[in-house]
This record gives sequence, structure tokens and C-alpha cells, in this order.
Amino acid sequence: MVICKSTAELEKMHRAGLLVWEVLEKMRAMVRPGISTKDLDEFAEAYTAEHRAKPAFKGYRGYPGSVCTSINDEVVHGIPSPARKVREGDILSMDFGVLMDGYYGDAALTVPVGKIAPEREKLLRVTRESLERGIEKVRAGNRLGDISSAVQQWVERNGYSVVREFVGHGIGTKMHEDPQLPNYGSPGQGPRLQEGMVLAIEPMVNSGSPAVKVLEDDWTAVTADGSDSAHFEHTVAVTANGPWILTRPREATGPVW
Repeated sequence: MVICKSTAELEKMHRAGLLVWEVLEKMRAMVRPGISTKDLDEFAEAYTAEHRAKPAFKGYRGYPGSVCTSINDEVVHGIPSPARKVREGDILSMDFGVLMDGYYGDAALTVPVGKIAPEREKLLRVTRESLERGIEKVRAGNRLGDISSAVQQWVERNGYSVVREFVGHGIGTKMHEDPQLPNYGSPGQGPRLQEGMVLAIEPMVNSGSPAVKVLEDDWTAVTADGSDSAHFEHTVAVTANGPWILTRPREATGPVW
């Protein structure tokens, strides 16, 4: 069942979303060659506690970390570790969420470590742009498939592929609510968007095949062919005035990340 939120609930979700945005922006600034994914995870957990909130992912279905940290061919759900230190030229995806005042916020971005190859720069740009194109479709009266199709078309037009196994989702008082939101589909299909719906839109884009596999840790998903993968996400509400990105400041302009 799709749950539409009131204005007061959306304001609470925005406060949670702003904390997610702050943590991700601070971690983005911390990323440099030699930093471990555990360093980032510990920062996120401590900063969240200081703001009287809880990391959304820690303990969720047994996940051991606060931030999903995925490097290069890792698509999602990489586990933070002191042994995983990023290197010059890597790309690092950071997926983070919080539970604050009863509501969840969830967002992700992929960042370069130092100077990266032009091919990786393009992958990050196209993935971010596909998120922007999906967000543009978050308007009352549109259908869920309009978002999915906008993401898929931009990704494939640029020669990349969208992951099928993992999808976006509704979000609110639970981390995952209805509806599921694939990053592929046909325009004009699926449930109609209504004011108060909140969606976590999260393109996961591979430079090669869309196929993925999960490693023996039962969490880390990697590309089946070893190609690079990027991941961008925002929590977005349907309003009478169009899309409201809850995981960034109201006054923010320019690219979504």
C-alpha cells in the first residue's frame, strides 16, 4: 500500500533528509587516497548520534555498518572495513540513511578519489544526470514508469546499463515502503503519482553488462563482468509544485549532487 504523507510529515522527513545530506557532504570532503571505508563509517555514526538520530542501515537485516561503501566494480552494499582503503583513481559510492523523529531519509552519491580516468568521470556524470531526469518526472499525475523510463533512456543513450536486481522504493516511517521503483520501464505505466508520495530514486549504473552477483559476505554486490558501477540517490516528495528533494537544502541549486 502506498502511503501519502501530510505536509507536517514531509517537514519531518526533510529534517531527516538534511542530516543525511550533511553527513554525505562531509564524507565527500573526507575522501582522499589512503582513507579507509571504516573511517568514513565511524564518522557517519558519530555525527548522526550527535544529532540525536540513528543510522538507518546498521543492523538492518543484519547489515554491520552505518554506510554502504562500494568501490569501483562494487554496485551496492559494500561493508566498511579498516582494511579497505581507497586509492588514487578509484570511485567510491556512499549510501547512507538515518532514522530521525520517526522518519527515514536515504541518499547516495559516488565520488572520485583524487584524479580519475575520463571514462569514470563520464560514468559518474551520466549516472547523476539520470537521477536528475528521473526527479524531473516526479509530478502529480505522472506514472511511476515515467521515472523509470527517464532513467533508463538516459543511461542507455550514453552506452551504459541499469542494474535490474536492485531498485528504488517508497520511504517514510519505514526504510522500504511501497512502491518499488525500478530504474527501467515504460512511460505511462505503473501507479499514478499523487501528492504526498515519497520515493527514494536511486539509479545504479554499470559501464558494462547490467548483471551483478553477491559476494560471499552475503552483502556486497559487484558487477558480473568486473566493469565499474556508480550510484546516486535522493529522497523525493511529490508536491503540488513539483518534485521536492528532501535530502538536500531547499535553497540548493544546480546539479542534484
